Amino acid sequence: MVPSYAHTTPQPQFLRGHDQRHGAGCQIYPRIQCMNATDTKKHGRAGDMLTLPESVEMHSMTASSTAPPSIDNSEDIQTSTKVVLSELPAADFARNNWDAILVACFSVHSLVPELSNWFDGPVTGIFEASILTAMALLRPGEQWGIVTTGKFWEKHLSEGVYEFLGVDATGRSNKFAGVVTSGLTAGDFHTVSPEEVKTKLSLATKGLLESGNISCVVMGCGGMAGLEDIIRSTAKDVYGEQRARELYIVDGVKAGIMQLHQSINGAKTFK
Repeated sequence: MVPSYAHTTPQPQFLRGHDQRHGAGCQIYPRIQCMNATDTKKHGRAGDMLTLPESVEMHSMTASSTAPPSIDNSEDIQTSTKVVLSELPAADFARNNWDAILVACFSVHSLVPELSNWFDGPVTGIFEASILTAMALLRPGEQWGIVTTGKFWEKHLSEGVYEFLGVDATGRSNKFAGVVTSGLTAGDFHTVSPEEVKTKLSLATKGLLESGNISCVVMGCGGMAGLEDIIRSTAKDVYGEQRARELYIVDGVKAGIMQLHQSINGAKTFK
């Protein structure tokens, strides 16, 4: 069973460890615990639509009402970090029961370093996982970019990409085409009319696709889960049907699960 969970806001996810019980040479069968660090359960579409391997289970938790309803600026990031840290289980419980943590907020979220210091296993966010996934999908000469919500995220995410890749922002990266915003908020994807969402997201996608040789579009908000068809439809208008079919559209939670699974198996292989 794949439970629903919020995807727009930071959600640490834990993969249950099996090596201690079954031996280091066995197949890992991870169980993912998803903690929503806001007080809303509106943004559940991504979890409902995920098709997971039989070896993976997902479970969800939601933060208390002291958490922000969505993450729209730096203050929300800091507030959600404090709430999540105050509501985590005991460290010994986490170390004995879980393998990895995924922070499911598409931002340079302070929970990632905080949880890395608190937890022994691999920790990543959907932002970081999406960068690695997009870079791995590119062929020579191709570019990737992010389509997201409000104006705040242009600078925040662009600088975050450069920092994560170790690239000076003034030097840029010929693989990263940048961030284009739709003017929507995370909550708008569930409250405004579908026509308005489609119009604004299409315009943002068009702007990104026309900016370079884009082969991969990263959805820069958890609330965008399930809107891949709008992006691909816009790509047909800009690039034509054949090239649009070949366009990669990255969902951060899916990318994060893949990255964590790889990290766990990599740790077994290379130690």
